[in-house]
Amino acid sequence: MTDFQIFILKLKEQLLKPLPGKNAQWKMAPVTRLTFADWPAEPRLSNQGSVLILLYPSDGKILTVFIQRPEYDGVHSGQISLPGGKHEPADITHDHTALREAEEEIGVIPSEIEIIGKLTDLFIPPSNFLVKPFVGIMPHTPVFKPDPQEVAEVLPVCITELFDPNNRITRNILIRDQEIQVPGYKINHQLIWGATAMIISELEEIVKTSFPCGI
Repeated sequence: MTDFQIFILKLKEQLLKPLPGKNAQWKMAPVTRLTFADWPAEPRLSNQGSVLILLYPSDGKILTVFIQRPEYDGVHSGQISLPGGKHEPADITHDHTALREAEEEIGVIPSEIEIIGKLTDLFIPPSNFLVKPFVGIMPHTPVFKPDPQEVAEVLPVCITELFDPNNRITRNILIRDQEIQVPGYKINHQLIWGATAMIISELEEIVKTSFPCGI
């Protein structure tokens, strides 16, 4: 059994247990989250979306992948995010949304991905999205084919580096002409913050519970 297979086996077991939930998410919440309600007053009126945390082996390491959004006139312009997007009527299930969006954005093939679990839903107040994060695995390194209209850059990241405590930082950023401090993950001079960091924070806690001595 390979290291990747052992990792996935333990992760599957942990994902069947009660999740760390919002306590883990809020460890990486920006201060501005405190000014918003934690949950939509009318969930049925919020936009429904899904994202994919894709795990795969590469050169003896375990990687996941993020994308950088293009610059545009919107609340998530230029941000680092997970592949994903809005639930469409044709989507049979919410994990289908995550797989479809990942295929559209970075060219991964849904039939090659196994969904092994789901993390805690996260409400994103600025865009009124209720996001469902799914964990999927591939047995090999994918060939990425990003859609240039939706993806400025594909960012594969080793999860050992991602979860290195030295890469947890706080940085000042400009949001709506106001400079605020946000916690995040520093990867290749990029900052993963906001909702994406909150989702990854829960995954980090699950992984470190599965592997208390390190991956």
